[in-house]
Amino acid sequence: MPMAMPSQPYRGVYPIAPTPFNEDESLDLDGQRRVLDCMIDQNVDGICILANYSEQFLLTDAERDQLLVTCMEHVAGRVPVIATCSHFSTQVSVARARQAEAVGADMIMMMPPYHGTGLKASEAGNFSYFQSLAAAISIPIMVQDAPLSGVNLSVAFLAGLARQMPQIGYFKIEVPGAAGKLRDLIAAGGAAIQGPFDGEESITLMADLDAGATGTMPSALLPELIRPVLMDYLAGNTEQAAESYARILPLINFENRQCGLRATKTAMMEGGVIKSDIVRHPLEPLHPETRQQLLAQAEALDVLALRWGR
Repeated sequence: MPMAMPSQPYRGVYPIAPTPFNEDESLDLDGQRRVLDCMIDQNVDGICILANYSEQFLLTDAERDQLLVTCMEHVAGRVPVIATCSHFSTQVSVARARQAEAVGADMIMMMPPYHGTGLKASEAGNFSYFQSLAAAISIPIMVQDAPLSGVNLSVAFLAGLARQMPQIGYFKIEVPGAAGKLRDLIAAGGAAIQGPFDGEESITLMADLDAGATGTMPSALLPELIRPVLMDYLAGNTEQAAESYARILPLINFENRQCGLRATKTAMMEGGVIKSDIVRHPLEPLHPETRQQLLAQAEALDVLALRWGR
């Protein structure tokens, strides 16, 4: 299938949209719309939906479908949207990818197939998995290389995907030593690597930018403060970028090491974006002291999520 190429490569800050729930753990669709509006007001370059930080592993298939349509209809082209379509089954992943393209997603993001720590595909199986996705849709594909899968995606394998399948030009690298892998991937893939991104709440952003990253995929806790770092760096203002990053790094570190996906929900509830910061069981809420420490750091930086809905 011919690829629908964007006029310019996607770059910048593409945070993960959290999935808000009501107190009974049902979907809060009005809250989801407010989340998207808040994120757009955070001056993001795009939004990623249905990702791991969206609690995608706690959603039913019907809820995924509902959220996909709700998000695409509400964003309505204001920013690009990346839809995560990961699943162990090639058939299911292809169906999800086609659905995402049909409702207007600009890109899909995919982890390699895995199910727990012991059920994985061979390298040949991984290659044909991505090959099937590329044949099924015309929008770009981002490969998510994350420890959660337990799948080792070598630089040679990733560069081979990019060289042989033009749709696969975007990579979210969030493994230990991400900067080194980004650097090696860019060297191995050359012009085929259109969008080297990092993740993990942007906790290694400066090193990853030094390695050649042009995008980052954090949470929606403080993207309006992360974006100037990236844009200053890409514009050559590396000292200003480093100074700005040093100011926000303690909060990024606290989120990454102490809170995980609960941080954004906590801040957004405090700021009136959503009614509840509940996460679906068996996930547990933040400890009250951790919550207080998170909010104190976020307030000191005046993050938008804390005041957006007040």
